[in-house]
Amino acid sequence: MKTSQKITEFIQKNKQASGNELADYLGISDRAVRKQLSSLLKSGTLTKIGKPPKVFYLLKKDELVKKTVEIDKKIQKIIDNNFIIITPAGEKIAGLSGFLYWCDKTSQEPIKTAADYAKTIAKFAKHKKDGFINGLSKFKNTFNDDVFLDKVFYLDFYSIERFGKTRLGQLLLYGKQSGNKKLIKEIIKEIKPKIDRLIKKESIDGVCFIPWTVKREVQFMRELEKGLDLNIKSLKIEKAKTDIIVPQKTLSKLKDRIENAGKTMIVTEKGSYKKILLIDDAVGSGATLNEVARQIKNKGIAKKVIGLSITGSFKGFDVISEV
Repeated sequence: MKTSQKITEFIQKNKQASGNELADYLGISDRAVRKQLSSLLKSGTLTKIGKPPKVFYLLKKDELVKKTVEIDKKIQKIIDNNFIIITPAGEKIAGLSGFLYWCDKTSQEPIKTAADYAKTIAKFAKHKKDGFINGLSKFKNTFNDDVFLDKVFYLDFYSIERFGKTRLGQLLLYGKQSGNKKLIKEIIKEIKPKIDRLIKKESIDGVCFIPWTVKREVQFMRELEKGLDLNIKSLKIEKAKTDIIVPQKTLSKLKDRIENAGKTMIVTEKGSYKKILLIDDAVGSGATLNEVARQIKNKGIAKKVIGLSITGSFKGFDVISEV
């Protein structure tokens, strides 16, 4: 029996194994085991979890499913370009492999579900123009005549019907919640060209990043501002310190979100601009963007304010409490 086969059978029996366990079982050197594991990882037979020195190897279950599924090539391309899932064990699986994993986990037939997914992606893609989703109508429906943003754009929806979080939705949730700089960099790489294009198209001369509320070791918005490295003046917004910190995501009523944003987000800038771009990570109600825009206009800092969110909800007042 080949060494690679012995490794897969051992892992199949024990669910997972470390390099040291495999070396002891096979009676070979650590170097020889690493060579075998590297080959099995490259072929897609195995996957791994953890970071050195504690790394564990598992069979890549979706490979077994893939052998029995023939997905239309056009549909597969749509899946490869759009689908991503973060497993409960913290593994990121993109494209068809991730989709088949999700189908298996949710007990759905892959071929029909893949066709449904392609149709759903096409349905939501109709809302995009040049890579942007116009969110202004949602703000007008939510705030009626009290909209202080001249334009609002999303780069994607946070989630879509049936299939849950979008690609950017997944990356945003886990990049922000876990402080994973690798995921944050992946987001930045994907969205920077679009933001640069918007700044040029709209002749924006000032940018403002909505500050964070929840204290984390790695602050997503700080990393976003550094990574985007936009070549325009950055305005200052401060989050007022209160005795008890109340994050927006904990508030389920619109009027509470408006009060929270209006009283705790303070625009300290005193300059003068033609157009300011407000950037946030996710728009649920839109209260924060709208209230900051209100201050900017009331203080005469800018004539026009454009809001931009990495992700946004599809319709109505929707609470995205996860991020």
